[in-house]
Parts: sequence; structure tokens; C-alpha cells
Amino acid sequence: MRQPLAADALRLVAETHGVCVRPLAIRRIDTHTGQADVIEVPCGARLASKCKPCAERNRRLRLQQMREGWHLVDEPAVRPDRPGEDVLSMVRTRAHLEFARAEAEREGEWEQLADIDGAIAELDEALSTSSLRGHLTPADRKAEPRRARSTKRRQDTPDLPRLPVSTRTVGRAYAGRDGKAHRPSMLVSLTLGSHGRVHSAARAWRGGMRPCECGQLHGQRDPQLGTPIDPTSYDYRRAALDAIHFARVLDRWWQNLRRAGGWNVQYAGCVELQRRLAPHGHFAIRGTLPRRLLKQVAAATYHQVWWPSFDEAVYTVENPPTWDADAGAYVDPKTGQPLSSWQAALDALDDEDARPAYVARLGTIDARGVAQGTRDAERSIRYVTKYLTKDLTEESQPRSDDQQAHFDRLHAELSTLPCSPTCANWLLYGVQPDGAAAGLVPGRCSGKVHQPRTLGFTGRRVLVSRQWSGKTLADHRADNRAWVRAILAGSVDDDQGDATDPADGVKRYRFELARPGSPGVPSVEHRILRSISARIQWRAQLNAARQRSPGAVPATTGEGGHHGEHGDGG
Repeated sequence: MRQPLAADALRLVAETHGVCVRPLAIRRIDTHTGQADVIEVPCGARLASKCKPCAERNRRLRLQQMREGWHLVDEPAVRPDRPGEDVLSMVRTRAHLEFARAEAEREGEWEQLADIDGAIAELDEALSTSSLRGHLTPADRKAEPRRARSTKRRQDTPDLPRLPVSTRTVGRAYAGRDGKAHRPSMLVSLTLGSHGRVHSAARAWRGGMRPCECGQLHGQRDPQLGTPIDPTSYDYRRAALDAIHFARVLDRWWQNLRRAGGWNVQYAGCVELQRRLAPHGHFAIRGTLPRRLLKQVAAATYHQVWWPSFDEAVYTVENPPTWDADAGAYVDPKTGQPLSSWQAALDALDDEDARPAYVARLGTIDARGVAQGTRDAERSIRYVTKYLTKDLTEESQPRSDDQQAHFDRLHAELSTLPCSPTCANWLLYGVQPDGAAAGLVPGRCSGKVHQPRTLGFTGRRVLVSRQWSGKTLADHRADNRAWVRAILAGSVDDDQGDATDPADGVKRYRFELARPGSPGVPSVEHRILRSISARIQWRAQLNAARQRSPGAVPATTGEGGHHGEHGDGG
């Protein structure tokens, strides 16, 4: 029974050589010759629990992205390519169809209108598969207008300076005593406010150790860390609501920072969970801002949740409202009266005296300067991305009874709070969810907010502003592949082929997923073994080519001889 397992040995060797352990088999069909080949495509997982090599490759790509954009000297050039003539021709056809539709609608030619709508749908589908980014028209032609709310600032919040926002994205340069120009940047940590006193680890303070608020000195592995000192006074409801709306608060903070700073501040970072199970973010900011201004913006940042009131539950999970098929609505289980509809509840908020259901605010901020090209800069980048390969709650898993009780109490609060306009939990507060239908069960909403692996936070974990490096992740991958090809100088063939025929610019290959067990598709174990051998040979050829070209510069600096971890070649 103590003998090692063959499956574990295969996985270990694959992870050692950076080979995907869950490869997808894709059938590539040459539309010119009809030849079909089966190629390997990495699964692209971002979590190490699913596929460690793919998750590590994604983390290193984020490292490269952050490193290239943090201390830019020149403004990143973002110049979209000119659309091809085939795309422009489709846009012109789309314009003619839109004109014909307006004429048919005006004349009441409804049969012709249906035919035109079908042609528009086909053309929009063709445009979605083209090289265009974005949409020509809104997805829903009859979308209801968005409700407008007052943008007047709250009286209980400090005012902020508001300057015209310039298009500058690069930080200021400062002349040093040595005559050189220095362009420092910043590392910022954003944290929610306190929901109650919690046990914290001992920290160095004035030549000694600063104890926890409970009076004890807790070690880094103490089972009480992150748990409330007094669970009865801890505000779990506010902790849950702050976690749900933390992503919106972050967006509002960046907007306020740009308006108060007067320039287009660029950032890159990620969101993690603290030991108290509250989300917080670490961000690299290009350029510097006064710390006093950062704290002022943090104190004045808030997000108002304009939903119907959900302060007190009207019904319980055990006895919720029931669905009445005749009325097409949820009704009170005792009186049979229909609950207030979602639109009616929102209409009540149009009153001048209406108040938001909740106001989420930012808490504390910690900021420090980081100089370009220093060990601190590289260490800061790795600090920001160290947990990208792990699930949000993986580093916060309970390790004691107290931590488990804290985890369960917060999750229980999240399970009965509304997460969106369509959440089934609105029934507990006497309001029908938007688009209500039969089958909704309060307390069992399938939204990610209520799942233990998110603990309320469902926004993007990695946040990168649009003009950070002037490149997308696909652009960074292309840089890596171009560097590898330049080093190899054609000594290794690209077995993935080119999806575009350079002769006429038409897509030559068609791809489809090859199901396991399909004819010509080997088992996943055989495919992994072949990929391991190919990767070993590819890396040996790459190292030999680099030795023949000692002056070759990696596509990204800072990784040195480990550039092969970035590439997807082989």
C-alpha cells in the first residue's frame, strides 16, 4: 500500500517539466486539403488545484505584465489596427439593413421586418467572429433606459478636490542629486473598515513586541488569528455586505483618485482575503501621489446600493412565500396576497426622501514608494501575485474550531442576503426578484456570492487598467513566442500551425473539440507522456540555441535564465 501510484508519478513528472496535466484534444481540419490532425492544447487553468503548470504559466505572465507597465518612461502606444476590407464591407451591409428595417417598421411591413431581423442576426454573428473588438449596436434593441440616480455627494462624507483629468498615464520624473532622473512608483494596499476587534499576530513596536488587543502575544500560526475577540459584538452583516460590494467600492476609488489627482492613474494588482476573511487589494500604481491625498480619497469613497430595503427579513427560510401559478407571482403563505414586484419596489426609490439600502465604504490604506530597477520592485511584484495560483479562500481555510465557527457564521450571513436583483433571497424581504419565476428557493441561491469558496467577493481577482502596459495578455504571449522563435532561428517547427493562410489571408484551418474515445484520439495518459518528451527536447534545443547566442535579450527582463517558463512553445 506504500508503493507510489503511477498516476501520481505521471503528474509529478508533468508538473516538473511544465506540461499541462489536463490537456484538451483539438481536431484541426485543413479546409484546403481535408486533412485532420489532433493537436494538444493546454487547459489554461488559473488555479494550481486544477493544473499547476498552467496556473504557474498564467502567474508568470501576470508578472511580466506588471513588470513591463510599472515604471514606463513613455506613454504606452495603443493604436488599434485598421479593419480589413471584408469587415468594412460587412459594416456597410449592416448599415443598409438597419436603414431597411427602419423603413419596414415605419410602413408596417411586419413580414419583411422579420426577414430583415433574421439577416441582421446572421450578420451580427459573422461580425462577432471577425477581428473587431466590441459591438456595433446594443445587444437588446428594446432595452429599458437605465434609472438615473442623483450624483450629489453624501453630507456625511468629506468633499474631494476635482481637477480636470489629463490623458497623462506616466508618473513624474524627479532630478536626483547625482543629476539622474528618477521616476518612482507606489505600492498601495486597500482594506475595508473594521467590523469588530479580532485577534492579530504580535508585531515589533518600539523595541518590543506589540500584543493583540486581547492582551496576548499570538504567533503567526496561532489558531485564534483572524477570529473575533467578542463574537457577539462582531458585525457579520456588515462584513458580508462589504464583501459583496467591495469590487464596486474599488472601482469608485480609482475614479475618485483620477479626479482628485488630475491625471489618468494606471494600476495593476489583485484581491485577496485577510485572516479575518475580509477582502483587500494590493496594487502597483505607476507614478506617485501624495499619501495625504490617497488617505483623503479613501475616506471619501463610498458606493450606494440602490435596492429595496432589506434591513429586516419578513419571512423565514423554513416558511417562505409560495408561487401562485394563476397570479404568476409569489404570494404570502398566509394571506395569499402577491408580494411587491421588483419594478414597483424600485419605483418607490424614486421619491426624493428615499435612501439607499446600504452604503459600502473603504477603510484604511497603506502606501509606500518603490524605485525602479531595485530588489524591492521585484519583491513587490512577486508579493502582489503570490496567491494568484490559489483559490480566494484557500489561504484562509479554518485550522481551528474558532476559525471554523467564524467562517461558518460569515457564510451563514451571506446565504440569506440578496446578491443581485434576480436573487431568490429577495423573497425573504417581501420583494419578488427581477424576472421572478417558479422554483426559487430562498437561502439556496446559486449565485457565486453565497458559495464558501468566494465568501461574498465575486469580482475579478486580477485588476489591470487599460493603459498599464499597452498590451493584452495575448500580446505578451506573442512577445514570448517571438523571442523563442528568434532564439531558435527555425530549429524547432511550430507544430500548432498557423490558422491563417498568408497567401490570401483567409482562415485555412477549422478547429473542433475531439471527445475522449473518438477515433484517432489517444488516451490522456499517452498524450501527456508525448508532451513531456516534446517539452524536454524543446527545452534542450532552446538552451543550446541560447548558448550559441549569448547576447540574446529575453522578451521580458527580470526572469533571467527562466524565460522558458513564460513561453507556450513546444
